[in-house]
Amino acid sequence: MIGRLNHVAIAVPDLEAAAAQYRDTLGATVGPPQDEPDHGVTVVFIGLPNTKIELLYPLGDASPIAGFLEKNPAGGIHHICYEVGDILAARDRLQAAGARVLGTGEPKIGAHGKPVLFLHPKDFNGTLIELEQV
Repeated sequence: MIGRLNHVAIAVPDLEAAAAQYRDTLGATVGPPQDEPDHGVTVVFIGLPNTKIELLYPLGDASPIAGFLEKNPAGGIHHICYEVGDILAARDRLQAAGARVLGTGEPKIGAHGKPVLFLHPKDFNGTLIELEQV
């Protein structure tokens, strides 16, 4: 059901500094910041040959990333995103197997302009999983 790894998302307390570290220290290709108001975040994508890194920074006080950074002030891995061919079929299969889909269960449009869903971390070894339809 799941396809390739789309990205690993890292919450960061300073988006500019984190982007500069990937660009200047690691020599990676760093995209521009983009606000995602529906998800309460500002993101920067780091292009790698085999996947992407998504840097997450809170967009407003109600951002879920703000809460994550309160608990983890230095930042850290927030979620892992896998690709799926049909997000509604994947959702239905996962729910039938007992997995919990966060929010309303309906996909939202993610940072790549494609439908996404998040799965409860307690159902996946403590890891928040994002599914993105390709």
